[in-house]
Amino acid sequence: MTALTLSTAAAPGLRADAIVIGVARGPASRSGDLVLAPGAEAVDQAYDGRLAGVLETLGASGAEGEVTKLPAPAGFKAPLVLAVGLGAAPEDGASPDAEALRRAAGVAARALTGSKKAAFALPLTDAGDVGAVAEGVVLGAYSFDTYKESPKDSKAKNGKAPLAEAALLGGKPRDAAHKAALARATAVGEELNRARDLINMPPNDLNPEAFAALAQTAAKEHGIKVQVLDEKALAKDGYGGILGVGGGSASAPRLVKLSYTPANASKHLAFVGKGITYDSGGISLKPAGHNETMKCDMSGAAAVFAAVVAAARLGLEVNVTGWLALAENMPSGTATRPGDVLRMYSGKTVEVLNTDAEGRLVLADALWAASQEKPDAIVDVATLTGAMMLALGARTFGIMANDDAFRSAVHEAAEEVGEPAWPMPLPEHLRKGMDSPTADIANMGERMGGGLVAGLFLREFVGEGITWAHLDIAGPAFNEGGPFGYTPKGGTGTAVRTLVRLAELTAAGELG
Repeated sequence: MTALTLSTAAAPGLRADAIVIGVARGPASRSGDLVLAPGAEAVDQAYDGRLAGVLETLGASGAEGEVTKLPAPAGFKAPLVLAVGLGAAPEDGASPDAEALRRAAGVAARALTGSKKAAFALPLTDAGDVGAVAEGVVLGAYSFDTYKESPKDSKAKNGKAPLAEAALLGGKPRDAAHKAALARATAVGEELNRARDLINMPPNDLNPEAFAALAQTAAKEHGIKVQVLDEKALAKDGYGGILGVGGGSASAPRLVKLSYTPANASKHLAFVGKGITYDSGGISLKPAGHNETMKCDMSGAAAVFAAVVAAARLGLEVNVTGWLALAENMPSGTATRPGDVLRMYSGKTVEVLNTDAEGRLVLADALWAASQEKPDAIVDVATLTGAMMLALGARTFGIMANDDAFRSAVHEAAEEVGEPAWPMPLPEHLRKGMDSPTADIANMGERMGGGLVAGLFLREFVGEGITWAHLDIAGPAFNEGGPFGYTPKGGTGTAVRTLVRLAELTAAGELG
């Protein structure tokens, strides 16, 4: 992980591989001229006030994510200046918002892969900016090289190591708010990267048993109580959904319960994560071209796992329980068949019409288990439907809930931390499509609005009177394109920051 420090040093005298500054595209009122962001003053002065012009000559426009490199001026101990685009400058001259800083820091950190130290001279007007830049650095510097061979002449895998150290210029080492912001960004960033590691692991190494073992190790390290139900315990207690999905695999399913219970907490949040460590579709086999990335179908469980650990690391005064519903969905002679009826943990029966609609089955059991503890709210996270990707694209997740105010609160929390999300309805007329002549409910309904149908199915397994929200992260959980901002190719860790923010708001008495 990249080491983060706060520094009051002046940019010219700091020994580093690069000085990072921000540039923006000027507002329309200024004809769109390139604007230097606060923090770049010392560098501009060394260029006799002509830095913006020099950068424009080199082609810089200030566009979001743009990187321009130039030699540092005489007298600087760092040899390189890296200018990163922040996008359009606010018309009122205000500082860039937190997400713009987070993305710019991430882009710069990725561009400096292989460097030992960089000084980030981005705008730091308050502790919020400190946290945004720090978080962007930690997330942007992420790489997953576990399975790549290290060159003999390098300790780094794939040739270059991530940025080793980042000094945040303008940060105040003795300021309590600045130190707290840095500590929070470190904890949340590192746990989000833990989720990314899990998502990127190949399914031959991360099956349900292995995932459960990793959760046990982390729980012990951070004082979190953990309970693991294996296939025998699941059968004894009647978890028909999890067992039905995992029945076709040689790797048996697991249900993991993580409990963070600080002494003075009065509120209780339950997070439930879909953990399909590989999804072949089961008997309803996915066609070629649709299963190559299905190791990411446990992204919801990874997010829940990381969020619980982050809450513990931050010492939040709120009880947080994480439920990881882990199974591998495979076709075999013991797999659930279309037409089979499963008796769920709640006692409700489900006719399985499509074994590739498996995530809702494992979540249904875990939601009912979570409901038995009567938490103040339940939030489930799942790469649940391709329909949500069709609706919202690859970077936005959908939010459904049984309470409009809670749905709005989750949406606000997601937007606040920089995770694009959108509230979605649960139209009652779609429920009828899941009526079954054989069982209490079918696991499929109308094709149109399939993401909403899935949400309605899950709602059936939430205990009466419990506030609940469902996050369908099918789009943003795994980035198949090139990296952008602080988001890498592969597993993204989507929803970790939203869950952590919900826990923070609950601990502060600002939610529910």
